Amino acid sequence: MPGSRPIIIIKKKGGHGGHHGGAWKVAYADFVTAMMALFIVLWLLNTNKPVREAIAGYFKDPSGTANKIGSNKAGAAEAVAITKDDMPKLKEELEKAIRGIPNFEKFKNQIEMTLTPEGLRIELLETETGTFFDVGNPAPNNNGKELLSLLARELGKLPNHLSIEGHTDSKPYTGGREYGNWELSADRANAARRLMQSSGLRADQVTQVRGYADQMPRKKDQPLDASNRRISVIVQNLENKPEAPEKPDAQPGTSPPPQNLPKKD
Repeated sequence: MPGSRPIIIIKKKGGHGGHHGGAWKVAYADFVTAMMALFIVLWLLNTNKPVREAIAGYFKDPSGTANKIGSNKAGAAEAVAITKDDMPKLKEELEKAIRGIPNFEKFKNQIEMTLTPEGLRIELLETETGTFFDVGNPAPNNNGKELLSLLARELGKLPNHLSIEGHTDSKPYTGGREYGNWELSADRANAARRLMQSSGLRADQVTQVRGYADQMPRKKDQPLDASNRRISVIVQNLENKPEAPEKPDAQPGTSPPPQNLPKKD
């Protein structure tokens, strides 16, 4: 129409809002860090005391305490510390390692492991013909060397101390008048110690070597049974470290009291 004004339509294009910044990323990172810290704390609360001490020591002095956090060797006894509660696990791992010995089937019934208040007792039982020690011989044979060496490699990774015992049956030793079951049991225990220390045990790991002759038979009602002849290796609980015997107070001018030594057969 003449004189009418044109209709102008203005269209506005929608745009994105202003830039929100990266504050949300910082908040999310803080949340993830807090969750990680929570999980670490929960994990630490469920570990034993030696592990917590080792971790704390590492952060205080990484170069000086790193050796406390375990061993890089794979094996049965790779734990930081073996306490009384850990002994069943150690028993299972040692049994698994021993089953890998090539001749295991020949003497599987001659190895016994028992949990006792003192610790884990590992016993190598003899047969009539001799399994780990030839009859009357104080030195281990090839079977004995193989098994004792394996035990040394595994137990040498532990901080626990060991005791080694030698036992005989009640049959009199016929090797000579100056040598009997007392000497034989002690010599076998000491021979086992020497072999194990040369095969993996630390020099200070064995704290006691004991020879009992026939005084602690495995089968009391059968004192002549061959299984009474045995070597026992005891992995001591950490809380059961043997204490040094107290020395008697010596009075001036007096000699110390005599020691009770085993009588020779």
